[in-house]
Amino acid sequence: MQHPFYLFYTCQVLDMDVTYKSIILQRNIFFFTKNFHWQKKNTFAISTLVCMNYQFTIIVPVYNEEENLFRVEKELLAYTKIATKATKILFVNDGSKDKSQELIETICNRNPEFSFISFKENRGLSAAIKAGFDYTETELVGYIDSDLQTSPEDFNLLLEHIGPYDLVTGVRENRKDSFVKNMSSTIANGIRRSFTHDGMDDTGCPLKVIKTAYAKRIPMFKGLHRFLPAMILLQDGKIIQIPVQHFPRIAGQANFGVWNRLVGPLADCFAYLWMKKKHINYSVEKQG
Repeated sequence: MQHPFYLFYTCQVLDMDVTYKSIILQRNIFFFTKNFHWQKKNTFAISTLVCMNYQFTIIVPVYNEEENLFRVEKELLAYTKIATKATKILFVNDGSKDKSQELIETICNRNPEFSFISFKENRGLSAAIKAGFDYTETELVGYIDSDLQTSPEDFNLLLEHIGPYDLVTGVRENRKDSFVKNMSSTIANGIRRSFTHDGMDDTGCPLKVIKTAYAKRIPMFKGLHRFLPAMILLQDGKIIQIPVQHFPRIAGQANFGVWNRLVGPLADCFAYLWMKKKHINYSVEKQG
């Protein structure tokens, strides 16, 4: 006849990584027998995920970027180790027609810091960014292009300034794009700035940090991703631009041409003026 016993276990912390994302535990299982003897049955190490209190979500819009995604995984995972805020990553697949979704799911399955949403069809960059805002639950949100022409490490530069500001955007120094791309971007920024008077030199820079409460109140429409600083100003928010690094595109193809960067933004300026005129902004003084 077997003796009845009671089971309990203890956990001893063996190691914790610098990001406080995982703790290695040693779990010791003991049996308490009828003869009141403690018997150590077995000992083994396990790795468990600590419930993270994330503070910052990085949105990564994706459209046919299968050649870049594993590099995105490597670079953003490395950034989470040095980030000044506990950081998670949200892929937004904008209806890619290549193997991007398959790769995104592989990345998310092996990295708890990564998650995704996937559109049924291609809806454009502004829709992807808006969806990212809608699905963000952290107090801060940012975004970076999946071509990685800007460095995730520079998010720390932006985060340094977010305290008194509601949006911090990068401005690309020594851009590594073609002459046509640089010139069309410069002209488009000049036209847009003449409409918005936001003082921003490079609103197309795909490296931004925004307070989520402000981001969620932006009434997004197609093309409005170029007007994010101006839309924060409409909410009486504060904005600032910070110089960041810029790199050549290594893989994949750009999804925007001269029309998208020049003619399209000109039409969007008039949409912005309509939005500015119709925008509702209020503050509550008292509530009973």
